[in-house]
Amino acid sequence: MIYDVAVAGGGVIGAVTARELMRYRLRVCILEKENDVACGASKANSGIIHAGFDPEPGTLKAKLNVTGVPLLYKAAEELNVPYRNNGSIVAAFGAREECTLTELYERGIKNGVKDMRIIDGNEARSIEPALSPDITKALLVPGAGIICPYALTIAAAGNAMDNGAELLRNFEICGIKKDKYFTVTASDGRTVQARYIVNCTGGYADRLAEMAGDMGFEIIPRAGEYMLLDKKEGKTVSHTVFQVPTAKGKGVLVTPTADGNLLLGPTASQVKTPESTETTDSGLKTVASLARKSVPGINMRAVITSFTGVRASGKGGDFIIKRSEKVPGLVHAAAIDSPGLSSCAAIAVYVTELLRESGLEMPENPDFNGKREDTHAFSKMSDELKDEFIKRNPAYGRVICRCEGISEGEIIDALRRNPPALDIDGVKRRTRSGMGRCQGGFCTPYVMKLIAAETGTDETEVTKKGGKSYMLTGRL
Repeated sequence: MIYDVAVAGGGVIGAVTARELMRYRLRVCILEKENDVACGASKANSGIIHAGFDPEPGTLKAKLNVTGVPLLYKAAEELNVPYRNNGSIVAAFGAREECTLTELYERGIKNGVKDMRIIDGNEARSIEPALSPDITKALLVPGAGIICPYALTIAAAGNAMDNGAELLRNFEICGIKKDKYFTVTASDGRTVQARYIVNCTGGYADRLAEMAGDMGFEIIPRAGEYMLLDKKEGKTVSHTVFQVPTAKGKGVLVTPTADGNLLLGPTASQVKTPESTETTDSGLKTVASLARKSVPGINMRAVITSFTGVRASGKGGDFIIKRSEKVPGLVHAAAIDSPGLSSCAAIAVYVTELLRESGLEMPENPDFNGKREDTHAFSKMSDELKDEFIKRNPAYGRVICRCEGISEGEIIDALRRNPPALDIDGVKRRTRSGMGRCQGGFCTPYVMKLIAAETGTDETEVTKKGGKSYMLTGRL
């Protein structure tokens, strides 16, 4: 088959773009180098829906952030993805930082952000009692929100697949040739032909561009370390609390997550490769120290895990979303760092228009269905409804993950619904099994059994995240 569009990269930008393309009668595939979607920056970021006051006016970031927020809220509703419009607070400590708040406010006005206001420290603490007494002023931004980034990616990819797109996993691109069509070759020898390519490969976007014959930009990987706290700490604050941004980024934040935990971070440091996802003692100490500057009473004993995400930045500081000047048919969606998640739905529309301008014929697809069933519907049911549901399907009555209350039925559903989970981490991101206080200590063996049974393999073949990440090596 010759695809109309090959979307390279199964992160949030690639997944949402593929979904957008399925509004048209097109043959679309997603090429993902890992064993699942959402395995890069899309599984390890703040999950913040930024309102749009931070980007420089006139940039793509400013335009797509502000236009993207309502589109993202709409997509989250359609896809049944957990999110909250909780608002944000940017805290200033002293006169110098108060000046920065004024600059941010004025920038937000230029960008079209609505309903912002600067408040004094006392009003900020009346809204968020846990805030530091040293905060003198704050920027209150009601339009900001929080969302589960990997749930969004999985749901968007699944919805694209439900509408006819194909997902090719473990497709690590090692070569691209352009003749009449693009021929994209994977490291395992598989090939795909497509009329157009959309480059959504995150930290690898400059490498893919070079493979295709376009060496027009460089990606700078920047690592951000995070700490995640138990759900009992999730109500420490209700808003996302920032400090005034620096040249390195928006700084360390304190925020509830869409799933009810408390998240601290990130740091911002340039690293060698997109695989540099290790945490460091110094980085986590920095996160803890700066988080406590904003919210002194954070209970660090409630940290249940820490992780690092690597964002893809460009030298110019803006998104690189454009048609290649050297390779007709190649469209770049690169250097999508913050506010990339907030902008993803607008980026998808922007990329679609670039493809149209490139000559791609895009007849409307009258059969497109942008809605997706709620994958967590069971957990939201009343006890009475759960009892009725369990009578029809007893698997939902067997709780596998005690921390998060996830049943066998929900895990089996995750192994069958587009895109089906193939490994432990895939089940974890779809169901939250393994995301609680014990971090999978109790439920992992049973999840392994379910994966093996559903895929018809032996438990020794079950992996944590694909490749050679086997959970078992044999019997003692």
